[in-house]
Amino acid sequence: MRDTFSVIFVVLILALGSCSVIAYRSRKSNSNSVALLVGSLIPPVIGNLIIVSSGAKELSLVGDYIYFIGMDLVIFALLRFTFEYCEIKWKNGAIKALVYLLLGADIVQYLLNPVFGQAFDNEAVTVDGFPYYRLVPYFGQTLHRVLDYSLLAVVIIIFLVKSVKTSRFYSERYYVIMITMIALALWQGFYIFSRTPIDRSMVGFGGIGLLVFYFSLYYRPLKLLDRMLANIASEMTEALFFFEASGRCIWANSTGTELAGIKEGEFETVPDNLFERFGDKYQSQDEFISRYIIGAGDDIKYYVLEKHSLLDEKKRLAGSFVSIRDYTEEQQKLKRKMFNATHDSLTGLYTREYLYERIHEVIMARQDTEYYIVYIDVRNFKIVNDIFSSEFGDSALQCIADWIKSWMSDECVYGRLVGASFGVCIPVEEFEPEIIEEKLSHFLVDNGSVGYHILIHLGVYKLVEREIEISLMFDRANLALSTIKDEYQTHIAYYNDEIRRKVLWDQHISTQLTDAISKRQVLPYLQPIVDKEGTVIGAEALARWIHPSDGFLAPGSFIPVFEKNGMIVEVDKYMWRCACEILSEWGKKNERLFISVNISPKDFYFIDVVEEIRRLTEEYSIEPARLRIEITETVMMTEAELRMKTLNKFREEGYAVEMDDFGSGYSSLNMLKDMPVDVLKIDMKFLSKSRDDEKARTILQNIINLSEDLGIAALTEGVETEDQYRMLREMGCEMFQGYYFAKPMPLEEFEEKYLD
Repeated sequence: MRDTFSVIFVVLILALGSCSVIAYRSRKSNSNSVALLVGSLIPPVIGNLIIVSSGAKELSLVGDYIYFIGMDLVIFALLRFTFEYCEIKWKNGAIKALVYLLLGADIVQYLLNPVFGQAFDNEAVTVDGFPYYRLVPYFGQTLHRVLDYSLLAVVIIIFLVKSVKTSRFYSERYYVIMITMIALALWQGFYIFSRTPIDRSMVGFGGIGLLVFYFSLYYRPLKLLDRMLANIASEMTEALFFFEASGRCIWANSTGTELAGIKEGEFETVPDNLFERFGDKYQSQDEFISRYIIGAGDDIKYYVLEKHSLLDEKKRLAGSFVSIRDYTEEQQKLKRKMFNATHDSLTGLYTREYLYERIHEVIMARQDTEYYIVYIDVRNFKIVNDIFSSEFGDSALQCIADWIKSWMSDECVYGRLVGASFGVCIPVEEFEPEIIEEKLSHFLVDNGSVGYHILIHLGVYKLVEREIEISLMFDRANLALSTIKDEYQTHIAYYNDEIRRKVLWDQHISTQLTDAISKRQVLPYLQPIVDKEGTVIGAEALARWIHPSDGFLAPGSFIPVFEKNGMIVEVDKYMWRCACEILSEWGKKNERLFISVNISPKDFYFIDVVEEIRRLTEEYSIEPARLRIEITETVMMTEAELRMKTLNKFREEGYAVEMDDFGSGYSSLNMLKDMPVDVLKIDMKFLSKSRDDEKARTILQNIINLSEDLGIAALTEGVETEDQYRMLREMGCEMFQGYYFAKPMPLEEFEEKYLD
């Protein structure tokens, strides 16, 4: 639309400019006033061309100034032309001077608008998907309109009097211009009051300029003028219908004939056709703007119907015109845009943000209804994508979405949260766990070539606090999934008080960790490590928390929490520093004991572990060999090559690397072959879990032998009895740790027992 009107305006500017030049060169007596009037119509059109084609506020403001100041020039030129064309003279020179002074003052107040902002501003709107700046009128703009329209009314009255008094033979040259000015005034009035973005009345400016030029210099019959105006209206995208005062349709453009379903020239059936489609409101004598929605589904249509009346000098209805704009395509684009903004592109379900919004609306509106918040999670979905391709994964998600839709009623709200997770808000009375368990036990995704059983779990939270954030509700439902132990037999888990207490405990200790470290409530406990003779040669530093209100906290009550939320990094860094402080003090007493410190797998993700420990040993002037680095085999489960490089750096700089809990997890000979470690810590739980003691002892003996052959020292932890100690010593184990020797103890107790 913008491009169309830009082209039209350029054509009009060229046409008006050509006519103005031709008129100026003409030898007729009124050629100067005609040239001035036709030429004065160019600035408003230029201003609107700038406004229509510009997407920038400042440039649009320039167009507005050209437009409105140009309008004052138009009125000035129109007054001069009117008095000359209608062959009348100013009877009072003071009135003439006052009129021109008012027009000059109006131009001045526009020039002052950038300073005082009293006339107008503009605002951004979107037309055909592009930015457009629409006029925002203020008081100064109103004064401008009152002045210009008042003077225009004077001009129209002069033409009216002239057309009545003159001979009918010559009246056409007056009343055609007069009617055109009235139509243009109505058209521009329609633009002003309807606040449509583009001032289509500029087309009328071109039309009236051409008419003035034509009637002043090359008078032709009225039928030719009618054809020109009809052609202009015919090019408009809106359907236009012109009616007599009696309601009889006298003309319609091509868009109108198509809408009314008639042939060109057969206007008699237009009222009946419009009545059938839009009712009888358009037959009212009142002006109006109404929106209509006709049809439904794919056949739905959206229309804006506007009616404008034309009154004679006695305020009697002389006629009217109706414009009907089909904005179905715009509405469909808007609906598609809104749908895409609120619905997941793959599954068609609500997006997470819109799901939260809709759930909040529903639960607050239906206070008497009990609801479940359900977190639906597809287990190991990444494996499904890796094995069967992402296309199959997308099919699986669509299949799950279809199942959710089939399960839900109109009382439910559901959507896709993220990845392979979905969220549902469902009334408690509609939740049927037995049916859901049965469905999920045999949930098969089959795309025609591949079939796979998808494992789906549901975490369920009964809504009891409607004021909390929806995301927190889903967090609680998600937490319930952690209680599912038998992944393949149980598919539904409920959030309960025990989970709530755990969550509150996790939050409780997490918020206090920083303060606890700064106040030394978290302490290193040392558990001795002995050699074959039972002599203490070192210790492992283990974190213990002496809480001011909760007392002594076992590591199992806080270490797993911090492992999960990543705060274990702060604990480990603090323990490394404590170990270095202790070793520094021992070094002053010539004690050569070592201390082993634990490194969590999370540490490798958040910090440069080698650099951090190197900095601490340098700060406390400690020999690297006295600070041993203890890792678990789980460290090697991800990014194994990168982890091996890190461990090699430790060993190159003189730190001894210990692998903890070997034998308690999923240790492999391949891992042992490649792992750059100095000490293998064998967990005695390996024996206690076995049903065949003899086999367990044989495997343990071979692990110790293998470590010796590989040049790796063996350290057995969890030694609780003298028999175990004796057996392990006979097997060739070099170092020992466990309750048989001592439990972890505070630093003071350790130093009292084992230091000279």
